[in-house]
Amino acid sequence: MKKGIIIAAFTAILAVVSARSEAQVIVKVRPTVVVRARPAAPSSAHIWIEPEYVYRNGNYVMVDGYWTPARPGFRHVPGHWQRRRGGYVWIPGHWRR
Repeated sequence: MKKGIIIAAFTAILAVVSARSEAQVIVKVRPTVVVRARPAAPSSAHIWIEPEYVYRNGNYVMVDGYWTPARPGFRHVPGHWQRRRGGYVWIPGHWRR
């Protein structure tokens, strides 16, 4: 119920200003962060991937975080909101050497 209210409130304030070819959508207001308990790690060889936002049906929705096996020689850069002219755009998390 609370998640539905947050999504509904975000939807009400979401203002899509422009879309670029790489499907980045600028929003005027970043969504509220929903804090959830992190489950226990399956092993010490796993790393936690923070929750991400994805753009679906005209809205950004949060996708829960998860544990994944570490990739030797890489580090995971968490997703984040980046300021742009007219608002913010979501930069998805990714692996980097």
